[in-house]
Amino acid sequence: METDYEFGTDYEERVYAGVLGKIIGVYLGRPFEGWSNTRIEKELGDIRYYVHETLKQPLVVTDDDISGTFTFLRALPDYGNSRDITAEQIGQTWLNYLIEKRTILWWGGMGMSTEHTAFLRLKHGIKAPESGSIKTNGKVVAEQIGAQIFIDGWGMVCPGQPDLAAELARKAASVSHDGEAIYGAVIVAVMESLAFVEQDLETLLDAALAYIPSNSVIAKMIGEIRGWHKAEPNDWRKTYAKIAENYGYDKFGGNCHMVPNHALIILALLYGGGDFSESLCIVNTAGWDTDCNSANVGCLLGIRGGLAGLDSGADWRTPVADRMMLPTSDGGRCITDALAEAYHVVNIGRALANLEPVAPKDGARFHFSLPGSVQGWRVSETNETTKDAAMIRNEDGSLAIYFLALATGRAVRVTTPTFIPPDALGRGGYELLASPTLYSGQRVTANLSVDRETTRSIEARLFVNIYGAEDKIETLYGASITLNPGAKDTEFHLKIPDTEGSPICEIGLELLSASRAEGRVFIDSLTWYGAPDLTLKLPTRGGKLWRKAWVNGMSQFGEGGGYTLVQDEETGLLIQGTREWTDYKVSATVTPNLAKSFGIAARVQGMKRYYALLLTEGNRLQLVKARDGDTVLAEQSFDWAYNKAYEFVLEVQGERITASLGGVSVFDVMDASHPLKGGGIAFVLTEGRVNADAMRVEPL
Repeated sequence: METDYEFGTDYEERVYAGVLGKIIGVYLGRPFEGWSNTRIEKELGDIRYYVHETLKQPLVVTDDDISGTFTFLRALPDYGNSRDITAEQIGQTWLNYLIEKRTILWWGGMGMSTEHTAFLRLKHGIKAPESGSIKTNGKVVAEQIGAQIFIDGWGMVCPGQPDLAAELARKAASVSHDGEAIYGAVIVAVMESLAFVEQDLETLLDAALAYIPSNSVIAKMIGEIRGWHKAEPNDWRKTYAKIAENYGYDKFGGNCHMVPNHALIILALLYGGGDFSESLCIVNTAGWDTDCNSANVGCLLGIRGGLAGLDSGADWRTPVADRMMLPTSDGGRCITDALAEAYHVVNIGRALANLEPVAPKDGARFHFSLPGSVQGWRVSETNETTKDAAMIRNEDGSLAIYFLALATGRAVRVTTPTFIPPDALGRGGYELLASPTLYSGQRVTANLSVDRETTRSIEARLFVNIYGAEDKIETLYGASITLNPGAKDTEFHLKIPDTEGSPICEIGLELLSASRAEGRVFIDSLTWYGAPDLTLKLPTRGGKLWRKAWVNGMSQFGEGGGYTLVQDEETGLLIQGTREWTDYKVSATVTPNLAKSFGIAARVQGMKRYYALLLTEGNRLQLVKARDGDTVLAEQSFDWAYNKAYEFVLEVQGERITASLGGVSVFDVMDASHPLKGGGIAFVLTEGRVNADAMRVEPL
């Protein structure tokens, strides 16, 4: 049933709306996840808007529904965006991006958490799809909800291609699930694929049902809900009561079964009639796994109705401001936003259709290209300014900064996070592992314009906020420039100074005026480029947030005159940096106390993808490429000993990898076979303990 879908701006906007619908659904339903319908109606009433403040919880949170959805989909670009990707390769993606008991999943234990159970199967060599099968894990464990909550991306990369969406959904879901859980995931993915080309919800349901067995519980249940809806088309609560009676939690085992929650998705779609706000109200007021169900409904209706559908009712977007956090072993992509993630999805979809990627405004990190996007930017409140002095909004693909009564002694500052923001520190729930996205030595470029109606010339300067002494916010400013009313496409730059290891948590723009001014300044784009120039070492000014800049894939990470690293079993990594780092030199002096192997890595893309220079047992020095297992690119004998310091240097430039040990050149190789093109840096350790004073990163 494939269609000839025309890729273009409509695809980009619908994917963006789908991503927004997904995260809005999670943020809306998360504060009362697991509540019954009775409790929700008694304590909160109909859920028609965010209730996080009522329940004294944050709005933007880390959540497995978001993290898993936009992480496991990376299997496609990691394996060449092949339509023939296998479940085994998607399982390898789990092993690469997950850090056991720390990222993405609910780590509830073997047989308790379906995803944790599947991870342990993968870890111990049981490949997907066996890792998630009923044969391996039993029917109850295999049919929980996770297959459905992680599936939306696989539908969005297949616009108008339900055959492909169903095939990819089965493969992705089978890593951790089986049976009815896969059928529910396929229903969601196919409906989302067809929502790009079809508006009628009944038609979407009919089409999706053709991809699962007609005698399955999911198919039978959908048929009954549709019948109940026709009999009682105006009262969703009567149909909800029948769902609870016939398909409630008491009818299925486990902690959070697929079937009852899939029923609530169908309930909300039918009774909401395609209206985004009404459908979210129904699915959240109904209860059970509210964030999961709300996220699937939000994504599907976001795709179906586009941005106009999201904006037709309540203001769902302003409080969220596009903000997302994706904690994985690839920490440089943790602090992200809905527009950035939408374009990742878009370019996977385009690649599957053999089309070139799109990169608005020459690939700028912040480009604001789609309507309403603000990419995490907010007006920053300080002692010198108040939030009511300014506002921001998207206008014609730029970020418009409105300011009132700007005068001497007052300033308007707008910022966006580049690391864990202050308001996200100390939150409960899923752990937030992240690396900064911006570092010392990198160059920031901004393109600004000024509205001709602005009443005075404006002084503008870029700045960064860092976690400085004792983790207090410190601001580092760049040089200022004068912006005259009507100025267009003014470009200016900031080279990030040495922060002495303190992580950069925000980048911002400050506006000042010598006399009272009103008007608008537009950020058309803002980006940064180049490898960093920095030394990562223990700070001398106190504080602990520098530790969080390291994504910890080790058993223990401590301080003892330097870094003390311990790995109990297998191989661990201590990672920092971003996928955008391509050509650079990394160096560190490492002292082994006990180890099977140890060293440093470059172009690190997770726990299982990197280049490493290692000293290994058997007195070997090796240059290793980790990608679906380890490949030794070069090796030689080297007699090493415990409690002796070794200086490792690794350079990556294009396909060329060079290495030295103790100041002596040891390897110079070319890797032309599926090379790793970019990534961060890491200490690498297999079963043991090492110490290191610092790690140095330099551009080539």
